[in-house]
This record gives sequence, structure tokens and C-alpha cells, in this order.
Amino acid sequence: MKLTELSATQLSARIRGKEIRVTEALDEVFKVISEKEGLLHCYVTLEREKAYERAKEVQQKIDRGELTGPLAGVPFALKDNLCTEGTRTTCSSKILENFVPAYSAEAVKLLEKAGAVFLGKTNMDEFAMGSTTETSYFGVTRNPHDPKRVPGGSSGGSAAAVAAGECFAALGSDTGGSIRQPASFCGVVGMKPTYGTVSRYGLVAYGSSLDQIGPITRDVRDCAAVLETIAGHDPKDSTSMARTDTDFTSALGEDIKGMRIGLPRDFFQIQGDGLDPQVASAVREAAKVLEDRGAVVEEFDLSLVEYAIPTYYTIASAEASSNLERFDGVKYGYRAPGQEELHAMYKKTRSQGFGPEVKRRIMLGSFVLSSGYYDAYYLKALRVKALIKRAFDEAFQKYDCILGPVAPTTAPRLGESLSNPLKMYLGDIYTIAVNLAGLPAISVPCGRDDRGLPIGLQLIGDCYQEKKLLRAAYQYEKAAGGGIQEKKAVEGRVGL
Repeated sequence: MKLTELSATQLSARIRGKEIRVTEALDEVFKVISEKEGLLHCYVTLEREKAYERAKEVQQKIDRGELTGPLAGVPFALKDNLCTEGTRTTCSSKILENFVPAYSAEAVKLLEKAGAVFLGKTNMDEFAMGSTTETSYFGVTRNPHDPKRVPGGSSGGSAAAVAAGECFAALGSDTGGSIRQPASFCGVVGMKPTYGTVSRYGLVAYGSSLDQIGPITRDVRDCAAVLETIAGHDPKDSTSMARTDTDFTSALGEDIKGMRIGLPRDFFQIQGDGLDPQVASAVREAAKVLEDRGAVVEEFDLSLVEYAIPTYYTIASAEASSNLERFDGVKYGYRAPGQEELHAMYKKTRSQGFGPEVKRRIMLGSFVLSSGYYDAYYLKALRVKALIKRAFDEAFQKYDCILGPVAPTTAPRLGESLSNPLKMYLGDIYTIAVNLAGLPAISVPCGRDDRGLPIGLQLIGDCYQEKKLLRAAYQYEKAAGGGIQEKKAVEGRVGL
């Protein structure tokens, strides 16, 4: 097995066992990046010199016995909306093209403390607004399994980098499925934790009540190790929760005999273009695998699914319009040249600095928050959000977790989604309700369609029940023969 085919925890074990050195791992990763990055465009910013300086420092700490954790020495990628001290953080937007933060996000600092080595910042949909990584100011990212297709979004750069071997693990952010959907399209593992489990300090906000940082990895064990590292209470984030049950790797060895798993009928009867039969078949086959492992799987009705999309886009756009007010050209970021009058400068800066999708959501958010429409749209959306949470609460009185697809289809071709924004929004139908309810969910590869494109299954849990999800995901991965072996299929694809 090649060095770049190892999982993050396997690599760290070899480094700590003195079989290889951190700089050797970096050599191999940067070699892959030099071979593939020109086609895939996973990164916005690469920090080669800083990575090698950091690698030497980490190696010394490992040699002295100061770093003994499962991620020590592992090369990581970071989504470009996570602030990193001294490294450009753009949110893939022109308005932040040259912004360099003076501090790092809490999740980044925790990974750094664990001995991670950062390679750079990955491409994303501008301000995390999109499902394909095509709205980036810096150009599109391509799917490693088929470069003519999207990697998903908004954390598409992170997912593609993990799938292509351009890093061993990555962080993304999930506002309405932005970790799970690209993980599904790229054939890797992605997890959105319970809201408040990971500090949002240093994450550039899109929808503050929905955003959550999470891992994108090659297998479930890596996912548990990364989540265990970045979880924890942070006084700098008022929504951060104090939890004592964050030893997530401890759940991996347990079986799932007797675990009750619900399969919502609604998920297989969506409106619009509907669910791809190959995706539906793969998810149902995954349910049978879990049954063979001792789980009890049964179908049930999960109401209000059809209202999730309008509710999500009303709330998320309203919060985005408020959060993005700060980008006005005064304190930092892009400023439109040649403007002498303040309000003209505001207008020109924002019209030139933001892309079409960001402007669309700002305008929608400003509309639903306006005095004449606040009650009719925003307040009503908040009420429906509460009803969606109640529907999940009722389901979790009977089931340990819920199983369904991540997306209605496999990865679409480049350009297909941008030509029809409403169709792109409908692609989030299975993921957004999880964010509205603040629940944890994980995406795990569960097969391929007839074009060789990955299909992902989604496991949804009740609040603070990440261990159940990881346990079920790990048992499925073992039974299906997935994990790190699945990533070998990326090699030999077109152009790679």
C-alpha cells in the first residue's frame, strides 16, 4: 500500500512508531498535489514552506514523546472559511481575496495542538453558498472520480482533496449538508456533529444557527478521531456545549445488535425529479447489511420533509443577509476603487465583491426580514423549524438512528446545477432538516452507480448521539468492505 493510501490514524501510528517521518509524508502528499491539482483544483491556497517548518517542529515533539495522539504528524486540509493566523482566508470570494486573519479558529487550534500539519485552504462555494463548489471566485473544483462532474459543496474542495489523496483528512463546515453531500459525491466519510459540539469561533458565518464544523475523512475511524480532537466547550462561542461524552473512538468496537434503525418512506417519495433508482437501491442494500449485523430496520413516516427546503432557505438567507453586512469595504477585504462618497463605496464594493449566488441569498434574506414580510415568511419559517424538530423528537423515541440517502442523485455534470438554482436547492432535501433540528449525521460510501460514481448513505441521530452513528457507520463499513480500500478506486480515473 502506498503511503498516501493510508488512513490518517494509520499514518500517525507509523510516524509515532518511527517507521516514517512527518516530512516523508509531506513529500508524498505534495507529490500527489503536483500531479493532480492542476486538473482538480482542490486548493485555493497552499502553504508548502509553512507545512515543512511545522512538520519539523511536530517531528521533534513526537521524538520527545510530547505528541502521542492518533493525529500527530498527519497532513490536513482546511476549508477556506476557517480562519488561520497568518494564512489567507478568502471564503472563495473576491471580497476577501487578500484577507489574512490575526487569529485561528478554535477547531484549527485544537488540531494544531494534536500535532496536525496544515497543507493549505481548500476551495468552496463562495461564503459556503452552493452545493457544487462552482460558485467559487477562484474557479471550480472537479470530482476525482470523474473530472467532468462536480465534487458537491460547499465543502467540495475538502472532500475532493481527501478522495484524491491530496491530504489525509480535512475540515469542512455544514450549514445544510455541506460536509455530507460532497462526502457522498466523492466517496469519503463526512460528519456533521450536534450543533454546539464543535466551537464555531473563527468560522466565517453563513447561517449562525445552522453552521457546524466537522471532519471529512477516508474512513469512519479517522472521522471519530478527528471529531474527538475538535469537540469541546469553548467560552468564546456562546453556543458551544460542555460535553463529557466526546470519547467517540470508544464506540467503534461495539456491535449494533438490537439497534433500531428507521427508514423514512418520505425519503423515497420526494417531489421534483425524484430519487435516482440506483441511489435508492444502494441505500436499501445498506439497510440489509445493517440488518445482517443485528440491527432492526423498519420503515416509518417522517412528516414535514417537503417543508424543509423553503424553511431552510428562508432562515439561512435571513441570517446570511445579516452576517454579510460586515463586508462593506471599510475595515478589511476588497474596496471598490475610485469611490469618494461612503454609500456609493458600499454599493460598488458589495456589487463587485460578491458573486451572483451570494447576492441572490442576501436579497432573499433582506426580503424575508423586511417589515412587510417578516411575519409572513421568517416567523413562519421559525415555527416550521420547531415542528420539524418535534417530528424528529417523536421518531427518536422509537429509533436509535434514521437511515436514508444523502442526495437524490450522484454527482451532476459541471454546469448543470448553476443553470437551474432551484434544482440545486432541491438537491439538499435529505440534509437540510438535520441542520434545522441541530442533529448529528454522517455520510458513508455505500456503493456506486453504473457510471462508477460514489453513492452515500446518511445516518441521522438524536442530539448528542454521535456514538450511535459512528458505531453503526463503522459496522456497516466493516461489513461492506469499505474504508480506506474504497479510495483505491480513485486511482486510474480519467486524468489522474
